[in-house]
Amino acid sequence: MIAELADTARLAARTLVAASSADRIEALQRIAQEIESSEVEILAANAEDMKRAEADGMNESLKDRLLLTAARVHGIADGARQVSALPDPLNRVLRESTLPNGLKLKQLTVPFGVVGMVYEARPNVTVDAAVILLMSGNAALLRGSASAAASNAVLVDVMRRALAKTNISPDVLQLVPSTDRSTVQALLHARGKVDLVIPRGSAALIRTVVDDSTVPTIETGAGVCHVYVDSQADVAKALPILINAKTHRPSVCNAAETLLVHHDLAESFMPVALRALHDAGVALNVDAATAEIAAKIGIAVNRATEENWSTEYNALEMNVAVVSNLLAAANHIAKYGTKHTEAIITESDVTASQFISLIDAAAIMINASTRFTDGEQMGFGAEIGISNQKLHARGPMGLEAMTTTTWIVSGNGQIRA
Repeated sequence: MIAELADTARLAARTLVAASSADRIEALQRIAQEIESSEVEILAANAEDMKRAEADGMNESLKDRLLLTAARVHGIADGARQVSALPDPLNRVLRESTLPNGLKLKQLTVPFGVVGMVYEARPNVTVDAAVILLMSGNAALLRGSASAAASNAVLVDVMRRALAKTNISPDVLQLVPSTDRSTVQALLHARGKVDLVIPRGSAALIRTVVDDSTVPTIETGAGVCHVYVDSQADVAKALPILINAKTHRPSVCNAAETLLVHHDLAESFMPVALRALHDAGVALNVDAATAEIAAKIGIAVNRATEENWSTEYNALEMNVAVVSNLLAAANHIAKYGTKHTEAIITESDVTASQFISLIDAAAIMINASTRFTDGEQMGFGAEIGISNQKLHARGPMGLEAMTTTTWIVSGNGQIRA
């Protein structure tokens, strides 16, 4: 099945190769229009998924990711429009030179070809991935989770209807059935048929894809993100940043999971932070020093275990610890973080620079919430995922990350001696 879908997608991708930038822009704009005009149909399908999720006892974090509202549907459509307005990532000349023998070299950006997406729960990924891949000239094999089967099916149908009104074949978008788990393994082993696989979801899903795939992968990652409040922090900035990073949307990967506070601010800032987190409904797992402060102000906490420090909660739960200095914070982050997003709150440019040097992460926030590690927030329109790895792409992946390169060598009869 996967081989057939991939072959169909690759053949259809020729219409993408032949398409102009204007053609691809039109396709994305038609997709946005079709999504908005199909809102009732999309929400009805999502309601089926939500009903099934309730019956299956899905946790609140996953239900939040699964849920579509009218506002979210329009947000998805708007993301497609934003992507269509970005510079064309294809056929850009990255470098150009002429060798002493007269050969002219040119390195151009080109599509990967056929890209497989394996993702969980979030139906918005179906559209985000599709429009980014289309605009970057790639065909897409979309394998969402069974929990979002109805939503994904409708969204793909809506996008294919939109493409049918353009010069681009609807077959560049293929929905891989999610009711059969064997389709994931088949996709991961379709080397030669599929050029790239990108996982997006839980740490377990990502690890399975990266470990089992014979197709090249780009590793998106879990987000055990930290907020470090330095001794020279402006507390008036620190508190709202902390609360936003943890509570704005706790189910997503750029939500903060651990608060680290310099010991010089432990007695002044920590009580305020603990009270604010507690009042926001956040369950707290803390070290010994923080437990003592919590006891003084009557805040119920749990003593953190070794497992807590490396857990991505995706919920209103957070770890809190006092650290002796910047290096101690950096060492904690290096031990337990996932190289996703790390934030420092400080008024010292020197300390901020040291933090940047010490931290190995896809994104580092200085006096800002971790929630800004997001394709749309960073001006990409949408994102296909956030890469924690160091090869090819790192951080939020937009159009440019979905291209590779080809060398064009032009001669006039040269032969190698």
